[in-house]
Amino acid sequence: MKENTFQKQIKFLIEIDKLKTIERKTRIIHGPRLENDAEHSWHLAMMALILHEHANAEVDIFKVIKMLLVHDLVEIDAGDTFAYDVQGQEDKFEREHRAANRLFGLLPDEQKNELMDLWVEFEQKETNEAKYAAALDRLQPLIHNHMNQGDTWRKYGITSKQILNRNSEIANGSEELWNYAQEIIQKSLDEGMLSE
Repeated sequence: MKENTFQKQIKFLIEIDKLKTIERKTRIIHGPRLENDAEHSWHLAMMALILHEHANAEVDIFKVIKMLLVHDLVEIDAGDTFAYDVQGQEDKFEREHRAANRLFGLLPDEQKNELMDLWVEFEQKETNEAKYAAALDRLQPLIHNHMNQGDTWRKYGITSKQILNRNSEIANGSEELWNYAQEIIQKSLDEGMLSE
């Protein structure tokens, strides 16, 4: 029997509940456990809503929020690739693209295409919405790490130079958020959470 639209949508929604099981490398701010991808995506969507006036250009906030809710779904299959894992970054797009095809392929064609387009747009970081969304995606772990006394940075030996290089693209989406990120990094250095 062929699945109808509603059945496909429910199947997809049940499948993406797995996002709650994908642990990130960063701890939550107010507790000892690691953040999961679903929590990360929710937090980014809230950041987008609250901080959108600080984007470099006017953005369609609804599109940004959709992008942020979709961007890490691929990690259900591909896993979370640590931001500073150079080797893991090499085939990240290919692994995530395969995952996107499978996951979004569970949906009816129109929704599959919409989610795939949002995911690709986020990955390409060319539109104002994607630049702003990517800026938030880079900023949020910085805030977490600073609030957690550099926990992940210290655990993996991450330096301020690596953090600055990795996160400089925040400026593409928001100069103001990039200034804030640099303040966090400098304060973390000053307080001994980070090495140069």
